[in-house]
Amino acid sequence: MFDQVLGLPAHPLIVHFAVVLTPLLALLSVAYAALPRLRGRLGWAVVLLSVAAPIAVFAARQSGESLKAARFATAEGELATMIATHQGFATPLLLSALGLGVSALLLVLATTPARAGQDRTAETDGAGGDRFGRAVTVALSALTVVLALVAAYYAFRAGDSGARAVWE
Repeated sequence: MFDQVLGLPAHPLIVHFAVVLTPLLALLSVAYAALPRLRGRLGWAVVLLSVAAPIAVFAARQSGESLKAARFATAEGELATMIATHQGFATPLLLSALGLGVSALLLVLATTPARAGQDRTAETDGAGGDRFGRAVTVALSALTVVLALVAAYYAFRAGDSGARAVWE
């Protein structure tokens, strides 16, 4: 399933989704957590990215394993070391992207009014609208920011090590 796309190795194509969506999720999640006035505008994007980014990272990881098995199973020396380094960032990136996705979804849930007809001005001006209480919103915001930094770090490290394996 993750081997080829139109006869080309899938990994170089799929990885671009993860490289774009994960940092975008990190950026928008931090903005959502830190800027309550923007929550009404960012909520839908955070929800979509919270689902799409971990799926993209999972697909990139699986396609990378397929590429390694098909083309680099017998790699030795420096190339094998570079591939192993790159591969070593796949699981931490997947776990951090998944954690960020869950945390960001919970934050959106916590800051969305419980009733559909409820006045949203309190939510958008930062003066309330916390479904589970202010302490929960603050804790989820802090967790989301930390996980965004972790996910962004691993996205950078995975991308950088992959580029170095290809171009050095």
